[in-house]
Formats: sequence, structure tokens, C-alpha cells
Amino acid sequence: MSTPTSVKPVAVANTGGESDTPLARYAQVKSFIRGKIESGAWLPGDRIPSELNLVDSLGVSRMTINRALRELTAEGWITRHSGVGTFVAQAKPQSTLLMIAHIGEEISARGHEYGYQTVLVQRESAPPAVSNALGMPPSSSVFHLIGVHRENGVPVRLEDRYVNPAAVPDFLGQDFDALRPSEYLSATVPAHEIEHVVDACLPTRAEAALLEIGPDEPCLVLVRRTWMNDIAVTFARFVHPGSRYRLGCRIRTEDARFQG
Repeated sequence: MSTPTSVKPVAVANTGGESDTPLARYAQVKSFIRGKIESGAWLPGDRIPSELNLVDSLGVSRMTINRALRELTAEGWITRHSGVGTFVAQAKPQSTLLMIAHIGEEISARGHEYGYQTVLVQRESAPPAVSNALGMPPSSSVFHLIGVHRENGVPVRLEDRYVNPAAVPDFLGQDFDALRPSEYLSATVPAHEIEHVVDACLPTRAEAALLEIGPDEPCLVLVRRTWMNDIAVTFARFVHPGSRYRLGCRIRTEDARFQG
């Protein structure tokens, strides 16, 4: 494990107003730290400089550094251990799914009854994790949709989706009870790049209530991001009760040398 001992100063915007300057500094500190991690300068398991070191190196207040580190911890970039230090988070194994499948078609193909209900659809300010995922400025306006997918009347997927209004301006005007969100997006916006990440977790109380499961039932979570011409279009989180649904894919290769 290596231990970074110093960092170079980073330019921090000073707009002259007390109300907006902390946010600008906070956002730039987060961007600086994420850049170090994404570039490989700070590797998983590395201990990053202390708060006081970052204060001296970046020229910002300790409150600003602390807030940036707290949110980076919540987003999974770093881990903090009291009395020990702050470390780059270890990367989790990923299971890549190679295509966007429409759950309604899958359920109907099994001869089962498919149902969908929109719980929420509105414009709102993006939470920090969402604006980061979509590459948008903090608190940008986004479209937010929550829906529940059912198989034979039983909830099997909770869809929590954020959409970039610049990429899909007519999203809020759609009747998603007639045309599901993923079907509308597939027909409207080409996905030139797709990212899938699968993880296991426990549902929040709100998610458990919508899925009609207990709060201690393990779930599989598929997180998807899509891009069109390098513009982020969607950031979606699909929660599946582990006892009701599986995630996977099957591919065909024409290369006889492929050994799996």
C-alpha cells in the first residue's frame, strides 16, 4: 500500500460571495480528489493526505475539506477510519450485462402477466450523486421517475431513474402507463454507450414498502448509465428482491479460440 504524502495546490474559484463560494470550493475539491483516483495517481487502499494537509495544499478551509470528504465517503470513493486515516476505497467486483432488456417483454415471453405503475415523475434539483453521475453541475435540474414493475401481480423491480432534460426534453410529457420509460427512451434516444454495475444491498424502508418486502431482504441492484454522443442521458437504479429475480446474460462468440 502506498501513501501519498503531498499534493499540488489546486485553483479554487473565489466569486466574492459568501453564499456561493463554499459550494464552488467544495465542488472543486471533490473534483480534484476524484481526478486523483480516476487517473490512478491514488490507488485503492492508498491513504490520502490528512485534512490539515489538504487545507494547506489546496488553500481552502477545513470545513470545506471535511464536507468534500464526507460526501466522497457516502458516494463510495473513499473510506474513513477514526484515528487511522482516509483511504481510497477498494474497487468492488463488477458483473457486466451486455444489453438493455425490457422487463415487460421478458415477463410476457414467459407467459406471465406484466404490470407497471408510475409512483413519481417530476422535475427536481439533482442530488450530488446524481449530478456527478450525469456529469452535470451541482443541483442541476433533472427529471426523476420512480416506478414499480410486477410479474403476476408481485413486485419484481423498482425503477429509480434520473434523466438529463437537455438530452430528452419531452420526457415528462409521456404517458408511461402506455409506453414504459425504457421503451420510450430506446425509441427516442440512441444509446451510444452503456454502463452496467450490479451490486447487492438491503433496500431502504421506502424501497421495501414499494416492493412489498421486509427491510432485511437482500436485493440485487443494477445501476445503469447511458450516453448519446458523449452526453449523459440517464442514471437509473433498478432494485430487485433477491428471492424473486436474477440478473444475467448469455452471449455467442464466433471466435473458436474463446475459452470463457
